[in-house]
Amino acid sequence: MTGFTAALWSGKVSEQERRLRRELGYPALTAIGFSNIVGSGWLFAAMYAAQAAGPAALLSWVGAGLLCALVALVMVELGATRPEGGGTVRWPLLASGRLVGTVIGWSALLSVGGTAAEISAILRYTAHYLPWLYHGRQLTVAGFGFAAAFSVLLTVLNWFGVAVFARLNSAITVLKIAIPLITCAALWVSGFHPGRLVDHGGFAPYGYAACLSALAGSGIVYSVNGFQAPLDFSGEARNPRRTVPIAVLSGIALALVMYLALQATFLFTVPDNLLGRGWRGVDFESPFGQLALILNLHWLAGVLYADAVLSPGGSAYVGVALNARHTYALAKNGLLPRALMRINPRQGIPQRALLLNLAVILVFLLPFGGWQDIVSVMGDLYLLSYAASAVAAAILTEGPSDRAVVPGLRWIAPVSFVVSSEFVYWSGWHDLRIALPLVLVGLLLSLGLTREASRRELRDHFLEGAWIVVYLLMLLLLSWLGSFDGNHMLAGPYDSVAVGVAALAIFICARTAGRATAAAAEPPNSRWSLATDGPTTNRS
Repeated sequence: MTGFTAALWSGKVSEQERRLRRELGYPALTAIGFSNIVGSGWLFAAMYAAQAAGPAALLSWVGAGLLCALVALVMVELGATRPEGGGTVRWPLLASGRLVGTVIGWSALLSVGGTAAEISAILRYTAHYLPWLYHGRQLTVAGFGFAAAFSVLLTVLNWFGVAVFARLNSAITVLKIAIPLITCAALWVSGFHPGRLVDHGGFAPYGYAACLSALAGSGIVYSVNGFQAPLDFSGEARNPRRTVPIAVLSGIALALVMYLALQATFLFTVPDNLLGRGWRGVDFESPFGQLALILNLHWLAGVLYADAVLSPGGSAYVGVALNARHTYALAKNGLLPRALMRINPRQGIPQRALLLNLAVILVFLLPFGGWQDIVSVMGDLYLLSYAASAVAAAILTEGPSDRAVVPGLRWIAPVSFVVSSEFVYWSGWHDLRIALPLVLVGLLLSLGLTREASRRELRDHFLEGAWIVVYLLMLLLLSWLGSFDGNHMLAGPYDSVAVGVAALAIFICARTAGRATAAAAEPPNSRWSLATDGPTTNRS
C-alpha cells in the first residue's frame, strides 16, 4: 500500500471514529458492565458453590472478584489511555500484529454465538409459559419465529443511538439489582436459620482446598465474568480516562456484593431437613424458586421466573451492542469489509454492523442437529481477549509513565495473563475441544490477508504472532491431559500449576516479540498497514 492510500484510509477511520457519540458517563458504563456480568446464572450459582465448598464458598466468591479485578486492571489501562470502539478487538492487533489480531478478531466474531445461546436460554425459561416454543431440545418453527422476532427487537432497541441504549439498559439494571435484593430480604425474613456457618460440618466441611475447586468448577469465576463490556464502549465515553476504569471495577464490585448476599441467603435459608447428607446433598432444579415455594412465598417464585427471562434478556441486549462494536472494530482491522465500519452520522451507531450480527445470530439459532452444543461454548471465546489484552498492555504501555492509570502494570500484566489462561483452562475439555480448534481457523484467515506480503514480511509477521498458536495448542493439550473434563492424566491442582507455568513462559516470549517488532517497526507505508492504524501506533 502506498503512503497516500494508507493516509487516505487512516483519514476514513478517523472520520468514522468522530461520528461516535461520546455520551456515556460513569453510571451508564457501570450499568453496562453489571448487566453484562449478571445473567440468569445468579439463580443457580449459590447452590453449586455450596455443594462444592459449603459455607466456605463465600471465600470463593471473594477470590473470584479479586481475580477478575486483577485481569480487568490491564484492560482498564488500555481503555483509559487508548479508548476505541471495540477496543478489546483492536488492542491485540496494535500490540502483536496481524496474526494475533486476526485470531482474536475471529474469536470475537464467533462469540456472537454466545449471544445466540443467551437468547436460547431466555426461550427455555419462556417455554415454562409457552411450551410450544420447543419440541424436545430443538426450537419448533414457531419457536424459531419467536426467537427471530426477539433478536430483531434487541437490534431495533440498539438502533437509535447509544444514549437510548444506555437509558434502557440502566432501567433494566435497576430491576436486575432489585429482584435479587427482594429475594434475599424475603427469604431471610421467612426462613432464617442461625448457626449455619458452623453447623453441618463446619465452615469448610470439605476442606479449604474445596474453595479453589468451587472457584473453577462451580461456575463462580464465570459468574463474575463479562466485566470488559465498558471497555468496548470507551470510544463513546465522555471522559474515558476517568470514567472507564472506575466503571469496570464498580461493575465487578456491585456484582460481587450481590453474589455474596445471594450466597449467604442460600446458606442461611435452606431447611434443616434437606441437610441430612450435608451441603452436597442439597439439589434443586431451581434453587431460589423452590426455596420460595417451600417457604410459601408463591409470589416470589413468580417474580423469579419472570427474572429468569429479564436477567439473560438484559445480558443479551448488552451483547448485541457489544457485538456491533466488535464488528465495527474488525472492519477497521481489515478482517471484515470496510463498509461495516460506517457509523450512521445521525445516531452515531454502526448500524450495518448491527444488521450483520442480527443475521449471524439468526443462523446460530437455526435448529440444526448438534448445532446448539457448538453454539453453547462460543461464549467462552471472549476469554481469549483477556490474555491478549494482558500482552497488549505490556507492549503498548512502554511509553511515558505520566500516561499510566494503573500503577505496577509491569508485574500485573504477566499475572493477569496467567489468571486469564486459568480462566480459559477451567472452561474444561468438553468446551475447549470445540472452541479452540474453531479459533485456530483464524490462522487460515490470517494467511489470506497476508497473501500479497513479501517473504520477509511474512516471516516477521509469523515470528511476531507465533506465540498465539503455541498458546492455543498448549491449552488444548493440557486440557486434554487435565482434570477439568479431561483424561485426568495430570491431576489437580498440578494441572492448573502446569498451565500457569507454561502461560508465564509464553507471555515472556509474546512480550519480547512485540517489543522487538515495535522497535524495528517501519513507517506506516507497509502494504498491509491500512487496517492497523490506531490512535497512537501503527503496526504491520
